[in-house]
Amino acid sequence: MFKPGQNFEELFSQIASANQSWFQNLLNHSGDNAANQPANPFLDMYQKFFDHTQSYLSSQNQFYQEQLAMWSKFCDMNQASVEAEQKKPADRRFADPDWEKNPFFSYLKQSYLSVSKQLFDFVSKSDMDDETKFRMEFFMRQYIDAISPSNFALTNPEVVKTMIDTHGKSLADGMRNMMDDVQNGYITMTDETQFEVGGNLASTPGAVVFRNELIELIQYTPTGDKIYEAPLLIVPPCINKYYILDLQESNSMVKYLVDQGYNVFLVSWKSADRSIKNFRWEEYANLGVIAALDSVRKITNKEKVNTLGYCVGGIILTTAAVILKHRGLDWINSMGHMTTMLDHTEPGDIKAFLDRDLMKLREAKKQTGGVMSGRIISQTFSALRANELVWNYWVNNYLLGKTPQKFDLLYWNNDTVDLPVPMHSFLMERLYLDNALVKGELAIDGHKIDLSVLDFPIYLFAAQKDHIVPWTSAYKSTWYIKNANIRFVLGASGHTAGVVNPVTTDKRNYWVNDQLVEDPAAWFHNATEMPGSWWKDMSQWYAELSGKQVKAPKLGSKDFPPLEVAPGGFVKARALSIIEAETA
Repeated sequence: MFKPGQNFEELFSQIASANQSWFQNLLNHSGDNAANQPANPFLDMYQKFFDHTQSYLSSQNQFYQEQLAMWSKFCDMNQASVEAEQKKPADRRFADPDWEKNPFFSYLKQSYLSVSKQLFDFVSKSDMDDETKFRMEFFMRQYIDAISPSNFALTNPEVVKTMIDTHGKSLADGMRNMMDDVQNGYITMTDETQFEVGGNLASTPGAVVFRNELIELIQYTPTGDKIYEAPLLIVPPCINKYYILDLQESNSMVKYLVDQGYNVFLVSWKSADRSIKNFRWEEYANLGVIAALDSVRKITNKEKVNTLGYCVGGIILTTAAVILKHRGLDWINSMGHMTTMLDHTEPGDIKAFLDRDLMKLREAKKQTGGVMSGRIISQTFSALRANELVWNYWVNNYLLGKTPQKFDLLYWNNDTVDLPVPMHSFLMERLYLDNALVKGELAIDGHKIDLSVLDFPIYLFAAQKDHIVPWTSAYKSTWYIKNANIRFVLGASGHTAGVVNPVTTDKRNYWVNDQLVEDPAAWFHNATEMPGSWWKDMSQWYAELSGKQVKAPKLGSKDFPPLEVAPGGFVKARALSIIEAETA
């Protein structure tokens, strides 16, 4: 018991010791069955944390003192404390002024932030290996983000005021929004009534000139009388729909390249269903990239094709290029990568989801085939930035009852694509977990994938704030493609906004440096910052490799007549629901 005259530090030490005793009793109680239970990393973390008594007591004392200071502030709120809070870095969750001015909400916010810091201390000060600690920090972040007082109606001042001002209509509208999203199977991020694929999205004129069971090949209509002699084939990622590169006219990379005089072809991947549920990486390389290259060559009557891959599309393109080399087929004139990672040693935050035991649970389905829901893949990527891509819309749509703003990129983000389980498992296991591509341990179609055989010019683009393909990991591709003339360019922003940086606005910036030293940090230190969109740099690079200007042809050819107008049928197909995918 606390006695008069006893200082607060002694009190906090007593409370901390009591907590430690309580937790030790919990460990003792669960120890009898420990041999029969799977390892519990969180229990192990807390035990190791408590074992470091001094560190534990210091952390607990600081936590309790912070709580006491906040309670004191709650009881005596004054303008000076408000001004002090306003000087702290902005947190969009707590933008409403009442989070600072109202004593109750200010205390609630500060208490939440203090508890969050305490929980992270448990992880950061635990004696665990780096990989386990990273995963635990990640999932602790998921928990902390979820319990924020801003995510609950009665503890969010903006929600309370809106509910009063609208006489409860906001909550009714929010419930309606939630029911619509339950039926759709995902959180709406934008006003989807404002967009149509083939209408104001994916609207660059063209035609499907080839189709097989996996892809549609689109050729785009030239906008001038002449085009570059060498065709350009774009390979987008198969885990998203291609029109991230052909959004609206003002921000379409496809239209920009067509306007620059390139004869542009593009692969549109089919969303997986029962008909392709057994497809492997081999099918994506052969029926996807190589079939597209073969068709482009025959349509244009050109031996070599310039190529450009985005994200996973860049990896498929790269492996297909090596396979062609092994077959003695010199079909590729040059290759570009946009935010593509060949070395998966440091894959960014996604590594929190990489679990070999979880992969083993899918082993049977990998052998028999199946469909991996694009919704699950999308939710995984959203979880990497939960506050921005989950809880922000939870509050806006459900608690405030608002309709999200019109945003083409977010419409695309929710328009998911399903993958065959064998293909997805190969990506996760052989590339992410095993990192087999750069280790020289990967074989496709019986050919060892040796990146050193690539000897044509290569353009590598990475984005500075990319959390899916960290730019330093993308830079490492320069280590392994040793016999090619490589240009590496670093752009501002993230995985999608960094790529979709149209010349029409010409904002942001990018960095160039022809000296490809081993250390990416050293490369950046000596790089030159260039204003505006990096698309201009890429276009100039391809122009030098595209030959002379020739008369613009009609779409397709005698053997490849146009089958239907762009954007074709594959891109308009809706992905299966999670339940449908599981039963496919």
